[in-house]
Amino acid sequence: MSALAPSLEAYFTERLIGQRCASPNTIAAYRDAWRLMLRFVEERTGKEPCQLDLADLDAPLVAAFLDHLEQDRHNSVRTRNARLGALRSFFRYAALRHPEHGALIARVLAIPPKRCERADVAYLTRPEIDALLAAPDRSTWTGRRDHALLDLAVTTGLRVSELTGLRNQDLDLAAGAHVRCRGKGRKERCTPVDKATVAVLRTWARERGGEPSDPLFPTYRGTALSRCAVGRLVTKHAAAATERCPSLGTKRSTPHVLRHSCAMELLRSGVDIAVIALWLGHEKVDTTRRIYLHGDLSIKERALARTAPLHAKPGRYRPPDRLLAFLESL
Repeated sequence: MSALAPSLEAYFTERLIGQRCASPNTIAAYRDAWRLMLRFVEERTGKEPCQLDLADLDAPLVAAFLDHLEQDRHNSVRTRNARLGALRSFFRYAALRHPEHGALIARVLAIPPKRCERADVAYLTRPEIDALLAAPDRSTWTGRRDHALLDLAVTTGLRVSELTGLRNQDLDLAAGAHVRCRGKGRKERCTPVDKATVAVLRTWARERGGEPSDPLFPTYRGTALSRCAVGRLVTKHAAAATERCPSLGTKRSTPHVLRHSCAMELLRSGVDIAVIALWLGHEKVDTTRRIYLHGDLSIKERALARTAPLHAKPGRYRPPDRLLAFLESL
């Protein structure tokens, strides 16, 4: 067995799991990046993954893999940069275990992330949200489950992994109703729930039943919904809601779009951006400000309404003569 295989195994078991306590999502993302990388190298070199050495993974080969992701697999620039981040994380670890490959590792770490365009955030308007929530068939069990899930997603702005990880015990519908979740970075937070959503969730909780540790939104078999399953049900109900709200047909509806929609509703209601950052579980307020302030056109329209026209003549206001004002009022 070469030096690459034991180093890669130690990286996942000792560094990510043992030392950094990485989340399952992070481990899965890094795992997938390396699976793609090893398959690509096998096709290029003819060597099986267990036979590869660190010397086989030089900077030109890594750069060729990144080009393969964009050109052949049609991945976005953001996905390409995420895969590069996973590779660089391992090479930083390998630099400590294999200093003899320091020059090769330095050249790989010098590969920069690719710059990409930042599009305005995608979100649903209030009529589109209402149409989406009305789409599930609430005469069926799955329809009532989907309606409760969509309502909670729009109200709280939870990430899809946070939604699928909810348990019955995470829901508190007493005074000061809220939902508890463990979010990105293993941070726990509580998010309040409004009265309308409380009524929906209370009805669903009675029908759902089960133990406190059971998934809040299960499949027919009682297991938690996967992220892909939530994505499919959002797409399905958005397509059904297009008949009621045609503008939904021009948008790509995903669970993360529902999260954006919650943030935009809060912003338009006058909620401070720092509170929205806490609501969404963002690490930095600047992240929230950069994403949502640029996406809300109404804020820019209000700013424009407060400015003077470009060709307006400057002048001072002078009240009309009292006698002339009296005569004009007749």
